[in-house]
Amino acid sequence: MIKWRNWALPTAPLVLVLLAATGCTSTSDAPAEPTGRPATSGAHSTSVARVCAKPAAGPAKAPAGAVTVDPAVVGDLAAKTRSSPPNTTFWLRPGKHRLEPDRYAQVMTKEGNTYLGAPGAVLDGRKTNNYAFSGTARNVTIRYLTVQGFVAPNNEGVVNHDMADGWVIEHATIQYNSGAGLMAGAHQQVRASCLRGNGQYGMNAYKTGDSIKDLVVEGNEIVGNNTDDWERRQPGCGCTGGIKFWAVNGADIRGNWVHDNRGAGLWADNNNNDFRIENNMLEANDGAALMYETSYNAVIRNNTIRRNNWVEGRKYAARGDDFPYATIYVSEAGGEPRVRARTDKIEIYRNVLENNWSGITLWENADRFCNSPANTSTGYCTLLVKNTGRCAQPAIATAPLYADCRWKTQRVDIHGNRFVLDTSVVKCTVECGRMAVLANYGTYPDWSPYKGKRVAEAITLKQRNRWHDNVYRGPWSFVADDPGRKLDSGQWRAPPYRQDTGSTFAPRAGG
Repeated sequence: MIKWRNWALPTAPLVLVLLAATGCTSTSDAPAEPTGRPATSGAHSTSVARVCAKPAAGPAKAPAGAVTVDPAVVGDLAAKTRSSPPNTTFWLRPGKHRLEPDRYAQVMTKEGNTYLGAPGAVLDGRKTNNYAFSGTARNVTIRYLTVQGFVAPNNEGVVNHDMADGWVIEHATIQYNSGAGLMAGAHQQVRASCLRGNGQYGMNAYKTGDSIKDLVVEGNEIVGNNTDDWERRQPGCGCTGGIKFWAVNGADIRGNWVHDNRGAGLWADNNNNDFRIENNMLEANDGAALMYETSYNAVIRNNTIRRNNWVEGRKYAARGDDFPYATIYVSEAGGEPRVRARTDKIEIYRNVLENNWSGITLWENADRFCNSPANTSTGYCTLLVKNTGRCAQPAIATAPLYADCRWKTQRVDIHGNRFVLDTSVVKCTVECGRMAVLANYGTYPDWSPYKGKRVAEAITLKQRNRWHDNVYRGPWSFVADDPGRKLDSGQWRAPPYRQDTGSTFAPRAGG
């Protein structure tokens, strides 16, 4: 879970005061209604997964050997699953299928089962049932089926409720449920599906025991999730967005259209590793398009990222908060060669970022480390230290624990991107259009070895975080060390920062 603002100066907490008007126009903070189509621009050739408006149709007749499920018989799907052996294929006739009218009525899957929906087949929880497909059976497949109207509790999910491994979800529509539409297990594949309008997440990629690996999310439309606005109901919960990933080791997130979600579009939080996030359209999410937090080793490339973070950016600017709220937010995350992955850095390249609230922020909270009360991932430590209790005085003050007890924003390589800002489109003149690398002044706890400017100096100057060979169009500004001090491109490129060598700047272009 993230904590955006945790500032302190040597003499007193930094009070962020609005000294002048934000320059933002008066617009509603309510999320825009999903348009069902992407914004048009010739800037990038990313294809768009228009899945929700035109879902693929399933088989009109039952495949040979399949068990036919009758929508006129309440509970027929669950009953036939119970009475059939593993590896059975079920074909759901057209119509609205229902479970028994009990909160805990659900389909308890068996290993290797396949569930196919005919055109128009819907499994409807009628705001009565908590879960649709459950159990620990491996290698279950769900195709061409709409699952809607279930009421899973907060942080739980409707499909694959028990986080079983090896599930395949293809050409499915999972919509208008409470909680998460979908949970995840190891080796899960989610393809060409519509995850729409769910109360908390489209998918909650969390598994008890932190054993998700080799996750594929490809060609999906992930739209309008977090309808229950959980960050408002539980401030600071870090529990919202299109998809949230927790301790996933190996993920390919490609070719998805992630748009109009309340909160972040994609959020990887807490010891994730080895992500490839590529060829996605991330668009018009209320918060950041992508957050990569307390995690390791990722490639973020060839994505088109537009009009994100307008709602949250405008809200914080109006409060006088000058933290550089980002479209791609890297928080206590970096490359680590000692953690096995397909890369040993976080590489962000060949992306187009167009008319977002801001650009990329690299942040490290000096007070957040293993065993610190400021670590919101309670009980967790880095992937380099298995025993959290080791991160204590006096050992934490010296090598190797001084380095290894921290999640460090390091080895981030940002190059070959195109950053476009037209303030007449974003409708803001200050507190937007920023790139940033910074940390707070360490103050807490009293035994912390990271007090003062140690972390701030490290992330800014010593941890191999680099922008270079990018293209900037529009009035971009830059932040290093102090969010209240705006740098121009000349200061950003000059000592001591020496950022964006080989980059080009056209401040008046804006489009």
